[in-house]
Parts: sequence; structure tokens; C-alpha cells
Amino acid sequence: MVNLLGLPPNELQAFCAALGEKPFRAKQLLRWIHHAGVDDFGAMTDVSKALRERLVQSASIAAPCVRRDTTAADGTRKWLLHVGTNNAIETVFIPETARGTLCISSQAGCALECSFCSTGRQGFNRNLSVAEIIGQLWLANRALGRGVSEERPITNVVMMGMGEPLANFDNVVAAMELMLDDSAYGLSRRRVTLSTSGLVPAIDRLREACPVALAVSLHAPNDELRNELVPINRKYPIRELLAACVRYIEKAPRDFVTFEYVMLDGVNDAPAHAHELVRVLSDVPCKVNLIPFNPFPASGYARSRGEAVARFRDILMTSEITTTVRKTRGDDIDAACGQLAGEVQDRTRRQARREARAAHSGSEVKRLMEERIG
Repeated sequence: MVNLLGLPPNELQAFCAALGEKPFRAKQLLRWIHHAGVDDFGAMTDVSKALRERLVQSASIAAPCVRRDTTAADGTRKWLLHVGTNNAIETVFIPETARGTLCISSQAGCALECSFCSTGRQGFNRNLSVAEIIGQLWLANRALGRGVSEERPITNVVMMGMGEPLANFDNVVAAMELMLDDSAYGLSRRRVTLSTSGLVPAIDRLREACPVALAVSLHAPNDELRNELVPINRKYPIRELLAACVRYIEKAPRDFVTFEYVMLDGVNDAPAHAHELVRVLSDVPCKVNLIPFNPFPASGYARSRGEAVARFRDILMTSEITTTVRKTRGDDIDAACGQLAGEVQDRTRRQARREARAAHSGSEVKRLMEERIG
């Protein structure tokens, strides 16, 4: 059976055509499935009875199953969603006075191994399907009470959950097309943000295929430090990444790129780092979002002190770089930035490699100590 939840507009239209139906049927189905959140074909009252009966036989509307639903003291809500083969992903809703933002995952785990990210520590299992990506928005709307005539609780979507969105390019773009379609969720391109660690060729592809607001996980002002924090930098260094960002702005819905910069105590938060960042970003229309590090077990990092964050911000602002400090939300339920982990059956054997490296390092230290004693 075909899961209609995962069909972007053009594929849903082709599906309807294969059933001998006219193109307007696809728009009807889009509205019922995504706008109204219906998963029962019998409830689609303006769809012919004959078509509804054929849909029951040939199609389904199936989102990931909710395994856990948790709400933080500040109202942030996190869902743990089962996506098969003992894998689970996390989706987070952040309510604010003027908007509601949903943080969506694109992969079960992540292969990029950013050193300060809990998701990266879990390893990688697979890309999520279109239905699993858009299903997070579909489920959240239902859970938050949106109906056909109700005001939407989710006004913004950020592709900032588990995984690197551009490493799952085709499925992420297809899901974003549904987010933008007026018959589905009707979000503007300015209200859908994709965050990437810096896959340069994919940034160029996104510019042509589906330009939305772009955020880049930068986290360091030079290649030497970024190579350690964001290993993909060894393949696409900062100079190439920033050139891609400038190209992207040509077709983007916003005239700037947001650079995300997690603040790590004693690692990347010194005034010298701030001044270097000013020089690096001097030719890129941008905004910088400073993110207080959100701890997780055995991370090896600590959050920058408040005065260090303020000093860093002031240096950037004095140089006329728009800079904000992200407010930490949902950290009491591990729903804050960098804390999403879910449950991942790692196909990369990352944990085994890490343990082997640690064992080797330990034996090497022991050998050196024995040599000194001897």
C-alpha cells in the first residue's frame, strides 16, 4: 500500500492520475491529510465515495508511532517517535508568545560526528523517509489541537533535529515542498529553516531546488579548530563554505545566512576567537546566533560562562554583526539544542571504535609510564 503522507504534491497528483482521477483530487487529499490532519479516508466528505473505497484498498496515511510525550517546565514539548528496527527519533515543539517552532529530525542518528553534539555520539542508522520527516509535523499539529478551522499552533519549522538534513537531500526537499504547499501546511520559505554543518555541494543544490532560510553550524572562526569540532570541515573548509553561503543568498528568501556558534568554555569563546570571527565573516551578509552549550553525559565540554558569552556578543555587535544569544529551552527534558539523541541502532560501529581508541590510548599511557619508571 502507498503511504500518502509521504507523497509530495507532484507524486500525489501522479498517484491520482493512475487511479483515473483529475488533478484537483490531489489538492483535496493534500488538504485533508496535511491541513486537517485526517488519517481516515471515510472522513474525507468532499471526496467521492468510489474514490474513498479505492483509497482504502490501495493507500494508507501512516505517521511514526509516539513512544513518549514529555513537556518541560517552560512548555517545550518533546516526542520520541518510533521509526522501526529499534530506532527512535526526537521532535521538539518550542512555544513562544508570537510563534510556535517545531524542530524536526531528518535522520536516525548522524554520521558527521560533531564533537559537542549528543546526536553525533549515537552513531548513524539511516535516512528518514519523506513520511517520517513530514509525519513529525503532521503528528505535532494533531497533538497540539490543530483542525480544519483552527489557528495553526506551528508557525515555523526548523530542520535542526537529529541528523544532517542535506545528507538526506531528496527526502528533505520533498518534505519541505509539502511544508510550503498552500494546500498542505502553507508555510512561507522565510519560516522554514534548514540547518547544515556545511555540505557545500548540497547547499548549491538546495539553492536551485528549494531555497528556504539557511542556518550554518559554524562553531569556530578557523579551520584548525573547526576541523576538531565539526569534522566535515576537513572536506569543505570555511573559505569554501562561506563562498557557498554567499551564492545561496542570491536565491534565498532572506538576504542573510544565520551562523550558529555553540559556546564552549575555554575552547572557542575567547575574545581572540570573536575578533577572528569578525574578520572571517566580514564579506558575508549574516546574523550570528550564539548558543550556550547544553551538557550531556561524557561530553567533555562545559558551557561558557555568562560573562564570556556577553563579551563575545559585544565584540561582534560592535563590528556591526547582528548577534543574538539563544535562550535555552527544554533542557530539563534533554530537548535543548545539541541534546537530542533518541535511540539509534548504530551501523557505523562508532561506539566500538571510540572504546577501542580509548583502550589504545590507555595502554599507550601505561606503556610510557612504565618506560619512565624503568
